[in-house]
Amino acid sequence: MGPVTRAGSISTAERARSIDALERDAFDLAIVGGGITGAGIAREAALRGLRVALLEAEDFASGTSSRSSKLIHGGLRYLAQGEVGLVRETALERKVIHRLAPHLAERRWMVLPVRSRASLLKFRAAITTYEKLGAVERDDLHRNWGAAELDEEEPALDRNEWRFACAYREYLTDDARLVLANLRAAAGQGAISLNHAPVTEITLENGRAAGVVARCRLSGRELRVRASCVVNAAGAWVEALRRFEDEAAPPLLHLSKGVHIGIPATRLPVRNLLLLQTQDHRGIFALRRDEIVFIGTTDTTYARGADLWPVITRADVEYLLEPLRRYLTTEKLEVSDVRTSWSGLRPLVAEPGKPPAETSRKDEILIGRAGVITIAGGKLTGYRPTALRTLERIERVLGRTFAAVGEGEPLPGGDFSGDLVSIARGLESEYRLDGVTGMRLARLYGSEADSVAKLGAKRLAAGAPVIAGEVDWAVMHEGAATVEDVLYRRTRAALYEADARASIAAPIAARMAELLGWSEAQAGEQIALARARLDADLDFRDSEA
Repeated sequence: MGPVTRAGSISTAERARSIDALERDAFDLAIVGGGITGAGIAREAALRGLRVALLEAEDFASGTSSRSSKLIHGGLRYLAQGEVGLVRETALERKVIHRLAPHLAERRWMVLPVRSRASLLKFRAAITTYEKLGAVERDDLHRNWGAAELDEEEPALDRNEWRFACAYREYLTDDARLVLANLRAAAGQGAISLNHAPVTEITLENGRAAGVVARCRLSGRELRVRASCVVNAAGAWVEALRRFEDEAAPPLLHLSKGVHIGIPATRLPVRNLLLLQTQDHRGIFALRRDEIVFIGTTDTTYARGADLWPVITRADVEYLLEPLRRYLTTEKLEVSDVRTSWSGLRPLVAEPGKPPAETSRKDEILIGRAGVITIAGGKLTGYRPTALRTLERIERVLGRTFAAVGEGEPLPGGDFSGDLVSIARGLESEYRLDGVTGMRLARLYGSEADSVAKLGAKRLAAGAPVIAGEVDWAVMHEGAATVEDVLYRRTRAALYEADARASIAAPIAARMAELLGWSEAQAGEQIALARARLDADLDFRDSEA
């Protein structure tokens, strides 16, 4: 067992002191990028006693790491592409993440509908191989469903077309909160993380990277961070940062856009996680999360560059709706039924001649001419192995060898032995919450849900399962500095609360104003920015041009 991982805090109210410390202290490691890759590296490095600084240009997890399919999965489809090593690594890693954060790796059945018994046998063979690679326990082995089971488990599935199904275990996660949990675990070991602080320069001494220069977007303050090693974990933006080290660095990435749409479960009564096939023979998911079902993802080359909010077109939405009309007996769904959406960019390692769907999801870790370590590619599920491989390069740059520490203790919120239902029922009883709100808090905060509710269990608005204490928690412990931060990446209301997401912007701003000393004008600006972003989510364009 590794050293104890203390649940640290990233306090927005203490932001100026964090900046002071970043300028004053010398660090072993400066990580640029606050997505899952950077957060995972920060935790693993801090566990080994390294002095860690992390800087994020926007908000933590604001890019790809909050726009995924929310699955901890091995990638069954990669078996067909011959990526056995990648599948084995990520299939095994599912269990590790479940041990570290059971609230952020929730066991669910992934249902693969098929038309015939012959097709069922074919997919069973692939899934059996997948389960062996992932060392799946007996109770979690796949199940074969016929008419009776489908009537019970997925009654909306069109039984005239889909007579059988194979159900196998995958894990539903919350990607942004997994990032925050890793950052807070790193903070518990002394790491300092700062969001809304874009890096503007990599400083060099005798031709070697010696730190970074950044600018705080909130105060305008410039800060210089001294570090013996710099890691470029900027995801879709790694190439822009790489040019600070080497203007002539060759291109690394093929950016692929992934779009998801959310439809209320009342219109799309899916009960499990469904794996569906599009007309161009790609697999997409329909995933139930509380009262929303989200469908995704697309996988298309994105030529506009590393946009923070990649354009969602009507064609993207229609592409995701089409399989639902073939698989389910529900009333035909239209673009107007979409109530939430998100779009992100996959920073794939470029493989000339291959389309995004056929491009490997493996990571590539490089050491540049000035000693900057750059990570390209990778998967959400494999973030820990990527971090461990990066640590090997850090050892090389620093000329040190780090002690093995094992998995470490559970991530913040993950130290409970029961199940999420027990946590939810305890919240319902103690704070007089309804079942939907209790379960939502359990999934987001795990064992810390009680601490969140103690800060304020009153709903922010009628019909909204988001409670007041979540705003305080986000600001006090999770570095939230804008209303958008809270809406999109702390409470996740922008993604999952279709009916309430706009109405809670003002209450969030009002409470943040009290906590952070905003003026009335600042609060009003924050509300306007958040509502404009919410409107843009559903402004599907005719093209990306």
